[in-house]
Amino acid sequence: MIKVLIVDDSALVRKLLTEDLSRYSDIEVVGGAIDPYVARDKIVRLKPDVITLDIEMPRMDGLSFLSKLMKFYPLPVVVVSSLTPRNSQNAIRALELGAVEVICKPGSSFSVPDISKSLINAIRTASKAKVSQKTALEIADQETMPVYKIPLKTTHKVIAVGASTGGTIAIENILSKMPLNIPGMVIVQHMPEYFTGSFAERLNNICKIEVREAKDGDAVTPGLALIAPGGHHMLLERSGAFYQVRVKGGPMVHHQKPSVDVLFHSVAKQAGANAMGVLLTGMGADGAEGLLAMRQNKAHTIAQDEATSVVYGMPGEAVKLGAAAEVLPLPEISNHIIKRLSGEGKEKKGTATAE
Repeated sequence: MIKVLIVDDSALVRKLLTEDLSRYSDIEVVGGAIDPYVARDKIVRLKPDVITLDIEMPRMDGLSFLSKLMKFYPLPVVVVSSLTPRNSQNAIRALELGAVEVICKPGSSFSVPDISKSLINAIRTASKAKVSQKTALEIADQETMPVYKIPLKTTHKVIAVGASTGGTIAIENILSKMPLNIPGMVIVQHMPEYFTGSFAERLNNICKIEVREAKDGDAVTPGLALIAPGGHHMLLERSGAFYQVRVKGGPMVHHQKPSVDVLFHSVAKQAGANAMGVLLTGMGADGAEGLLAMRQNKAHTIAQDEATSVVYGMPGEAVKLGAAAEVLPLPEISNHIIKRLSGEGKEKKGTATAE
């Protein structure tokens, strides 16, 4: 049984979420809190497994509370946020501070049935996540890390990255270390529509390379990372000697849109041995089969290891399939990519499922 505490200043939202969550046999709503001060006392008394957290609340805002919570009493947190530009930026900041997931808040544009499945999945995922504090100092160090141009073999190369739960921090860790002449990168991070733009903007502000939300027809060029927009699939397409992305609709794949598998399968087909695939932390199996297709088409493939994954679902499934040539801790992935492109990196025998 997953014990949940709902922290939201709206009595209506607390009531709606409680009624909805209570329909599931594996979830128990143990209480609600109107603000962080009430939540603090109930956390100590009720010992919830997961907290749902509003960002805009009286007396103390959700981000300040989350920062204190992750420092003194780390717990899995699911942020439930309204769809506004300001709130989407705050939601990205919440993920940086340690929140496991962000979902849309029921309101004028979204009702509880619209978010019910996402909320249930987020709570179940959060209950299994490894939660750790990311201090402001660590964030600052990462933001100010110098990045230089180095000799790389970049001709017709493309790097594809996929992630879900815990992926915003993992992607930031990798992109912040990328040199200016890194091959074009195409990235899928499971995230609600409207939030991916803020995520890309945040990365663009702290990375030396350019990062932006992808638009249909965008060219994949060195020094550029394209983030798949929430609510759309992104595919790689070859156009003569160059690559571009296609941004499309379509059904969800592995309950996700964008889907990592959709991207990876297209990269396997269009780029083959000129590609590198990286599958990071996340719940489920999205990306595992796509990474296998990439490896079978001679791409070099990497999966994040279990010790540094918030949730070892996606990379773990890839390892089981034999899709990962390398299984690496998150802090080593960016350096491995660079060494591989500079001709230094070699596949480690026995590290993963390499022959």
